[in-house]
This record gives sequence, structure tokens and C-alpha cells, in this order.
Amino acid sequence: MSPIKEELLQTIETAPESAIVQTLIYLKSLLQNQPSLRPRSGKSLLRHAGKWQGDDFEDCLKSVYDTRSEAQF
Repeated sequence: MSPIKEELLQTIETAPESAIVQTLIYLKSLLQNQPSLRPRSGKSLLRHAGKWQGDDFEDCLKSVYDTRSEAQF
């Protein structure tokens, strides 16, 4: 379980019932207004693949290589 979920559950244990009800209503409203969290297919990105506009491609590519670093997960 994530630390935030653990903290939420611990807080719920000590919260009054009225606060829990309000929190639940608020959480449900947040979830209804959120876009789907499913992974995207990438189709929208692929529509633009190979369609570079401009004359600065080499400069941009050099900038990427100069500033990239190893990803840390």
C-alpha cells in the first residue's frame, strides 16, 4: 500500500463521522470529474511523426543530446 493511502486510512481512524462523510462525497466528485486514467495508445502522437516543421531540427537534436541524463526510477 502506498504511504499516502496508509496516511489517509490512519487519519480516517481518528476523524469524526461527519468529516468522513464529507471527505467521501468530495472524493467521489473528484473521481467523476477526472478523465480516464487508462494508458493512451499513442495514436495522437504518431499523427505528427516524421512531420518536423522548421529548420532547427539539428540544433534541437543536439540540445537533447547535450542535456539528457540517465533516468532514475
